[in-house]
Amino acid sequence: MNKKTIEDINVKGKRVLVRCDFNVPLNEKGKITNDNRIVAALPTIKYLMDHGARVILCSHLGRPKGEFKPEFSLKPVAKRLSELLEREVPLAEDVVGPSAHALAEKLQDGDVMLIENVRFHAEETKNDPEFAKQLASLAEIYVNDAFGTAHRAHASTEGVAHYLPAVAGFLIGKEISIMGGALENPEHPFLAIIGGSKVSDKIGVINNLLNKVDVLIIGGGMAYTFQKAMGGRIGNSIHEDDKMELAKELLAKAAYKGVRIVLPVDNEAGNAFSNDCLHITVHAQEIPDGFEGMDIGPVTREIFAGEIARAKTIVWNGPVGVCEFPTFAAGTRAVAEAVAKNTGVTIIGGGDSAAAITQMGLADKVTHVSTGGGASLEFLEGIELPGIAALNDKDE
Repeated sequence: MNKKTIEDINVKGKRVLVRCDFNVPLNEKGKITNDNRIVAALPTIKYLMDHGARVILCSHLGRPKGEFKPEFSLKPVAKRLSELLEREVPLAEDVVGPSAHALAEKLQDGDVMLIENVRFHAEETKNDPEFAKQLASLAEIYVNDAFGTAHRAHASTEGVAHYLPAVAGFLIGKEISIMGGALENPEHPFLAIIGGSKVSDKIGVINNLLNKVDVLIIGGGMAYTFQKAMGGRIGNSIHEDDKMELAKELLAKAAYKGVRIVLPVDNEAGNAFSNDCLHITVHAQEIPDGFEGMDIGPVTREIFAGEIARAKTIVWNGPVGVCEFPTFAAGTRAVAEAVAKNTGVTIIGGGDSAAAITQMGLADKVTHVSTGGGASLEFLEGIELPGIAALNDKDE
């Protein structure tokens, strides 16, 4: 919350290394199929250019595992950036080699360039100090604007911050202020919606949120572990037998804290994990053998929507059904529409819920859609993110 941003420093005439998240999806022809992450970085890039910085952009793309692989080159990113900025963004042929240094030396105030995929070096993910120092030698200031990788202590996200003045870009600044503000100083009632398939993936999040929220809605596959722990019949539904005691402990902790946990009361259940299976609507604790829960039912959709309408602060992480199947997307759509109608602070905590609300065309109706998947989860858990912790505090 107390980190310096690009607005706190003078960048004119300085070479500025900016860690972006350009890990965009590509089709089999190497064409970008979704440029949201590139577009999200533009405010920081344009601000630096407009203020006379000499901008050196870096990112990873995919998992090349420490060696050069042409299919993971940032060439498509350089091309799309050139189109969006309406000027050529040259791409260095290497990361810390002669091409990167030569291009960096030639930069004038307001110029921008891109170096190759930092993960072409195995030292990147190992956070090798020597490699971080080589990256730092390209510039005089470091800016981290890649929230999606801020939970990774890599050379370009954490290591380089030890060798240069290090500040946040607008994207990370926004994540810290909006998500951090909601967690630390929410307007009540504060409601969290936690979905996804496994309790084990979200234990830390639930534990942390039970200290902060008034109401916790639990949906998705993880709900069946809770239903079984409460003595319900869940048929063939996904669940974790080894997390039953934990589910009971979380329910007890919620009761002790005065937090209402809201679970589905009915489910759409199918006789196979497919869009076209035979499906029925059943009581959430009476799913018959041979059927598995695939979505929340119509009564639950109304209950969840009512809870959402009353809240003043909402954090949502994880779909409440198998929303990739159109037959079982109604529950997640109902939640998305209810959140979009809410006039309070509404935050979508990255990952599948962010993809769902974007796909449904409702992303512009909420306060904030986080750009991070794993980073958002760890932020909601209250874990310190290395890529943010390494940045300079405002009083430094």
